[in-house]
Amino acid sequence: METNFFPTVNFAPGDWLLWAGRGATVRRGWLGRRYVYLLGPRANEFVFGHDHLFRWREAFASLIPVDGETSVVVSDGEAHGRRRGLVRPALDRRHVDGYVDVIARTAAEALDAVRPGELVDGYQVLRAAIRRATMRALFGESVGGHADDMGDLLQPLIDLTDLLPDTVAVHRRLRTPRWRRAMAVRRQLDAFIGSEIARARAGDAPPDRVLSTLVHGRDGSGPGLSETEIRDQMVTLIAAGYETTSAAMAWTLYGLAVRPDLVGRATEEASRACEIGLTASAMGEMEWVGAIVREALRLYPPAVVSARYVAEDFTVEGRRVRAGTMLLYSPYATHRDPRVYDEPLAFRPERWLCGATRPASEYLPFGGGHRCLGSTMATTELTVMLATLLARGGYQLEAGRVRARGYAAMRPRDGLPMRLR
Repeated sequence: METNFFPTVNFAPGDWLLWAGRGATVRRGWLGRRYVYLLGPRANEFVFGHDHLFRWREAFASLIPVDGETSVVVSDGEAHGRRRGLVRPALDRRHVDGYVDVIARTAAEALDAVRPGELVDGYQVLRAAIRRATMRALFGESVGGHADDMGDLLQPLIDLTDLLPDTVAVHRRLRTPRWRRAMAVRRQLDAFIGSEIARARAGDAPPDRVLSTLVHGRDGSGPGLSETEIRDQMVTLIAAGYETTSAAMAWTLYGLAVRPDLVGRATEEASRACEIGLTASAMGEMEWVGAIVREALRLYPPAVVSARYVAEDFTVEGRRVRAGTMLLYSPYATHRDPRVYDEPLAFRPERWLCGATRPASEYLPFGGGHRCLGSTMATTELTVMLATLLARGGYQLEAGRVRARGYAAMRPRDGLPMRLR
């Protein structure tokens, strides 16, 4: 693959964090809110090890218009544990392994629709494919057949997630045109999902898919999820799944394009796996493809920053942090710290060969902590999509510089011009 793309330090919205140092930095932000930035592996370890000090609802308030008031992402305490317990089984390794065939077929369909040599936005092509694959795998063909329509409905809501929680609150309070437009499409989305829930309750839904699990699941201590809870978990799984994964897919293609010496090895693995049929077992044999995905998630993590709302006062590294402060930590800054990774700005999949791993405090592409339910699904989709693309001849990126946007799901600002071979 020939390209003039080169990853540089001046790349993403989070680049300013690279000069912010490590440890705790307290600042006063917009509307008087206090922020504390905790940067580096020790800071990440502190955050992950002290859940009792934090709440999620206030930290991820900007997701509520999309995911809903009862989403597992914005839940705390007992409600979070109950909802998580009912969602988690459908996203464990055993179930995700069973989705590989659906993901591979969806990737092939998307690539079949593009003529070799035709200039396309690779980010949008694969974003649509990942959205369809996510919905087909988790909810079956009935829901998956509406993937593009649901993507259109979700977009005004997803656009709100690029804003800080305080900014979303202003739009909501003033009922701006942007807010009213988002709420109008949410009502349409609710109506569609409501009809699918009714079908599942009537037994007209695949029993091995998430929708049936959400509708009929019980945790042993209650009646299961309400209709509102089911709706919110469905939207969370769809929106969070394809938005972050498609962003990571774009950076995977971008990163590999600057290492043409690896393309042959990865293509050989992918071709061999696709020839016999992509399965969970075959994926385990693609060492280079897997390493390329892991390195892309390191260098270009979708979550530039993640957040916690401080619920109790605490002291960290000699600084007193008060309740009501918004705590921010950064996968992006950790992954690009030369004290953590050798040659941190270089795309080096070699660092992940031979089963190499890193603790969660040093490698946290989706924000880290125990709440990232979809990480297995995301890495599986990325691996299958990349393998399918390489086995079918690969791609070539157009020369130029790609800029990034977004903190919750860092993605190419102007797309990723690409031609299939």
